[in-house]
Parts: sequence; structure tokens; C-alpha cells
Amino acid sequence: MLSAILLGFIFSIFLVFAGKFFKGKLAVLSSLVPLALFLYFLSFLPRVSGGEVIRQNIEWVPSLGLNLNFALDGLSLLFSLLITGIGFLVFAYTAAYLKGHDYLDRFYGYLGMFMGAMLGLVLSDNLLSMFIFWELTSISSFFLIGFNNTSEASRKSAVLALAITGSGGFLLLAGALLLGGVAGTYSITEMVGLSDSIVQSEYYLWIVILIFGAAFTKSAQFPFHFWLPGAMKAPTPVSTYLHSATMVKAGIYLLLRFTPVLGGEEIWNTTLIIVGGITMFYAAVHTLFRTDLKGVLAYSTISVLGILVFLIGLGTQYALTAAAVYIIVHALYKATLFLVTGIIDHEAGTRDVTRLAGLRKVMLPVAIAGFLAALSSAGMPPFVGFVGKDLVYESTLQMGSWSIVLTIIAIATNILVLYAGFVAGIKPFTGKLPEGLSKVHLPSFLMWLPPVILAVLGLVVGIFPALIDGPLVKPVVDAVGMAGSEVHLKLWHGFNLVLGLSALTLAVGFVLYLTVKPSRSKERGIARLDFIAPLTLITDFGNLFKSFSNWWTRIFQNGFLRNYVSTIILFLVVLVGYSLFTKHDGIPIDFSSFSRMTYYEMIIMGIMFLAVLFVVGARSRLTAVVAMGVVGYAICLMFVIYSAPDLAMTQFSIDTLTVILFVLVLSSLPKYLSISDYRMKAIDGILSISFGVLITLIALEVLSQPVNKEVSNFYADNAYVLAKGKNVVNVILVDFRGVDTLMEISVLTIAAIGVFSLLKLRLRRDDRELKD
Repeated sequence: MLSAILLGFIFSIFLVFAGKFFKGKLAVLSSLVPLALFLYFLSFLPRVSGGEVIRQNIEWVPSLGLNLNFALDGLSLLFSLLITGIGFLVFAYTAAYLKGHDYLDRFYGYLGMFMGAMLGLVLSDNLLSMFIFWELTSISSFFLIGFNNTSEASRKSAVLALAITGSGGFLLLAGALLLGGVAGTYSITEMVGLSDSIVQSEYYLWIVILIFGAAFTKSAQFPFHFWLPGAMKAPTPVSTYLHSATMVKAGIYLLLRFTPVLGGEEIWNTTLIIVGGITMFYAAVHTLFRTDLKGVLAYSTISVLGILVFLIGLGTQYALTAAAVYIIVHALYKATLFLVTGIIDHEAGTRDVTRLAGLRKVMLPVAIAGFLAALSSAGMPPFVGFVGKDLVYESTLQMGSWSIVLTIIAIATNILVLYAGFVAGIKPFTGKLPEGLSKVHLPSFLMWLPPVILAVLGLVVGIFPALIDGPLVKPVVDAVGMAGSEVHLKLWHGFNLVLGLSALTLAVGFVLYLTVKPSRSKERGIARLDFIAPLTLITDFGNLFKSFSNWWTRIFQNGFLRNYVSTIILFLVVLVGYSLFTKHDGIPIDFSSFSRMTYYEMIIMGIMFLAVLFVVGARSRLTAVVAMGVVGYAICLMFVIYSAPDLAMTQFSIDTLTVILFVLVLSSLPKYLSISDYRMKAIDGILSISFGVLITLIALEVLSQPVNKEVSNFYADNAYVLAKGKNVVNVILVDFRGVDTLMEISVLTIAAIGVFSLLKLRLRRDDRELKD
């Protein structure tokens, strides 16, 4: 499984060196990568449908519980097939949609990276590795949404999507660490067996809140939904791949995966029902006021995501079965509608539904795909959408006293989803073809064949639902905690209440489509309420926070080193001083140690004291630097007295070099110091004395504590035995703390490269100025 995940990343890296070969006719060959992965995962279908879970465990950092553990069960297999199967069609579609684009290879690289990240997310059985892939999906989607980087709108949409989903990633990390601490493991499989203890933990509520935050931001739940319509600025293949079948369902996957661990509690189920119910109806209503085909599809996507969250919240076997079926239903018809919209935009040059009509006359295969997808989204028999809609109604009708309210919400939402599907899939192709679109023609088969395949699949699976109930749906239901449940999907259940509700949905939805026409006036009307929209409120909060940040920066980050140092010292004095003087046992300082001082130490201390006075009172910068050097050399003498010649030599070298550097740096400054502000001097003096007294007290307290030589004895005893070195300090730095030392060297190297680059840049700029 790891090799399958890495293939997408390897393909992306390969394009860095061979991308020019994938810009022309060979571009379609890139679709072989997701096709190979689709066939690979398809080969596991018999084993997974038989109840087997395929696992792969690779140790990475076992001491931190961070391992590359992967598991392929019904839930992860369903998502893997969607990621690779729809990915195959999107890769092929892109070869024609972006034909001749200068950065087609770069686009394929982003798609490959995203595909690998999504596969890693759904296959991970370790919560920390899942978080890593979760963030990789956000980063790769940022590149894809902002692919048209010359457009300001695309750049803003990409940043907004990254900000929202990235914030959710932070919440997921916090939730993962908290959940791992409570469970004692980061293995999701092991967490399922520890569900009772996790639910009873005092941190359960916080864990649920953090997981919800991650899922709601990723899957565009109210009030975090607004990033998804903005992301429609991306090319159509991105909208198809990310926003109908894969990334936006990552939050749904997270909720399904942790239903056996955290689900079954009132806070879990009630929150999901409320958030999902609000999202699905709120977004469905918005489809009535949109004229951009992508805008209509974006809000209907949000609505379906709300339906899925709503079903997970219901938590019954019927509801979870409905969620599994609806994931398939939505992926098939919504990917089709996005691809159809891309074809219309590509050939007609517009997505404005008020200007589109009669396109069936010039692109009949595309019209067929749009019609089939629209009928599936409406829940028309014999499409698979009919099966999914019936399961939703069966789920809500089983909810006891709340069944009527929940069913009404579900019916109203499905009516509006039907309307959106008809607007996107039927309206552009019916009526009379406008003269301005008379030259529109059928595009390359690489563009119209993928939506036709997906639309026909929606019909075939609807007629033969047994194709998915045992192989795909039942393993998903088993994986989310309903093992042993019977799943039998049927197209016809006879005449019953559910059939009546489905007929009502179709009738009202069709009437709504005939009577309510998309118009600019409706869109402008709904825009008047933008001042209370979540996007506006969050934007206003962001602007307020930005204003506060600017004020904070002007006060504390004003460019004056004196203020920076003063702030740091004052903070340390207050914080550490408070902690030191509020200890219940006081400060156990042994002042008797002063009586054991030798006259050598007293002389050196006197020299240091006088040197410090010279530094403070010096009128010349050179005098201050020399006096600081005297302080350093006095410390060298202290090291010599205490038999530490190696430290003395190190201190001597550093102080000598420091004095020289100070002299070189200060040589271009005025010769004399000119601080005449007595108020500033008084403040500096108080801070300095306070800090000095605090450090002295801390040092005396440390010296008064009992000495534990266990660690030093370990190093002394093992320096030669384990590391073959006689210098204990060197052995500690190179062997026992080798990684730490390596990181320090790396930081210094990076800093040196940065400084060198800046110097070279300045030299080149100076050369150009001289030439000018």
C-alpha cells in the first residue's frame, strides 16, 4: 500500500525532469498512473468484501508512536477506488481541457501529489501519519486552486481555502495528540477496542470538538462552507476531482472512521444532526439564487456534504448504509456535472446559465451525460440516486419523535438538490440554440467520454444495485462499527410511504424547476444579505484582528533593539521572579558558601565589578568594548582556577573574536556615546539591577540544591566504553547528542548560506548601480 501512495508523489517528481514530454499528445499517458492504481485496489475487492482487512505496518519513529501503519478495509477501499477511478477520468479529461497550456506538466504534478496525499489519508491506520497526509491534501489543493496564479481571484481563493482547511489541520493535530494521550496509542484500530475508556475520559468532549473542527472545515460545513464556492475559480478538473469526489469528502471520511471510536454519544450524534441539517438546507436554498453553473454545483455539493454529516449523526444502520451509498451516488453524478460544465465553459466561453440553451444540437453526447446525471441527482428511478434518496428517507423515518421534522428537512433539501441538478445538467441543453452559440462544437472525445462513462455508471448501478451492496456498501457499514449488519439494496420496495415521499420530491422539484428561473436579479437580491454572511463576519473579524496586530506591532515590534531587549528582560523578571518568590518553601539559599571564597576569587570578582562599572559609565564605544572584554577574560581566569582549561581557552577565543568583531562593526558609528535621557538611564538601570539580582538568586538556589551526579557519572563511565573517546565533552556533543549537534550545525549552515546570498545580492546590486 505504501508503494501505491508513493506512486503519485514519484510521478510528480518525475514530471520535474520529464514534464516537457507531457505537454503535447503524450499528456493523456499520465492517466495510466491512476488507472494502474485503480486496478491495483480493485484486485483487493474480493478479499475486502469477504471481511478481510489488509494491513501493512512500517516502523518510523516507534518511540513517539509515529509509524506508517496502513489498513485497507471497506471504508478505505471505497475511497481509494473513488480517488483513483475518478482520478483516471480527470487525468484523461485534463489532457484535452488544458491542451497546449504552458504549465500542463505542473498541473499534472499537483494532481499526482494530491492523489498520493488522499490515498495516504484514507489508508493510514496511524493518527499522526493521517495528519501528515491531511495537511498534504491542503497544500496540494492550494496549488491546484491557485493554478491560474495570474488571476487575483484565484490567488485569494487559494489562500482562503488553505487558511480554513489549514486551521482544521491544526485542530486535527491537537485532537490527535489528545486522543493518543488518552488511548495510549495512535493506532486507529487499537482505539476502536478502547472506545469505552475514551468515551468515559474527562477529555472526551475536547477530543470531539477538535475532531469536529477538522471535519467541518475540510468538508465545508456551516459556517465554514464559504471557501468551497470561492474555490470554483480553479480549473474544472480541479473542481471535479477535489470538490465532488475526494478532498471535500475527507472530513466525511474522518467522521466515519471515528464513529466506532467516538460515536454513539449524544454530543456526537446531536451535533452532527444539527450541523449537517443546517448545512444541507442552507446550501440547497442558495442554489436558487446562482447563475454561474459552478456556483450552482458548489452549493449543491455543500448541501450533499451536509446530508452525509446528517446521516452520520443519525448513526443507525440504515443511516450509515445511506451515507455509504450516497458517497457513491454523489461522486458519480456530481463529477459528471462538473465535467459537463467544464465542456460548456471550454466551448461556449461562458458558465452563465441565463445565456445557455439548446446545446444538445451541437454536443449531443455531452447533453446525454448531463441529462443522466441530473436525473440521478433528482433520485429518479432507475438511477442509483433513487436508491440513495430512499435510504435517506428510511433513515429519517426511524428516528422516533423527531422523524417528522427530520424527514421534512430531508425532503426540502432533496427538492432543491433536484432543482440544482436540473439547472446544471438539463437547462443548458434544452430550448433554442442562441445565435451567439451557433459555432459551438463537440470537443475531443477525451472531454466528453469521461462524463458519459460516469453518467452511464449511475444508471447501470441503479438498475443492478447488487453490484455495490455486497462488494462495496456492506464492507463500509462493517468498518464503521455495524459489523454483521445485512445490506440488501433494491430498486423496488413496493408501494410504501418512502415511495410516496420520493414521488412527492420529484413532483415538487420538477414544478420548482419549471417555475423558478435563474436570474441576475435574484443573485443581486441575495447579495444584499452578504453583510450577515459567515464569510463577511469572519472577514470582519480577520480585519479586526489585523488592526490589533498592527497596533501590537507598533508597540512591541517597532524596530528598536532597546525596546525588544527591555521587553524580554521585564517579562523574565516578572514571570520568573513571581514563580521564585511565591514558592511555599521559600528560597533555600546557603549564604555560608561566601565564607569559603579565596582572595584570588575576590580579586577577580573585583576586576569584573570594576569592568562592568566602566561599561556602564563609558562615554566612548571603544572603551565600553574593551571593558566588556575584561569581563570575559576575568571569567577565563575563573575557569582556570576551577581546573577547566578547555573552557578557559574556548572562552578566551570567543571573547577575543567578539571584541574584534565589535570594534569592526562599531568603527562606522560615532566615536562617543550620547545618551542624555536620564529617564531612560533610570529605567535601564532598574531593569538591569532587577535582572542581575534575579539571576544571582537563581544561581544561589541551584547551588543550594542537592547534587545528583547520576547523569555525569553515566557519561564519564561510558564515554570511552561506548564511544571510544577520552574527552567526555566531545563525546557528549558528537555521540550522545549527535543529532542535536547536527541540527545546530544545519541551522548555522543555513544561516551562513542566507547571509552569503544576501551579500552576493547586495554586491550585484552595487555593481549594477556603478554601471548605471
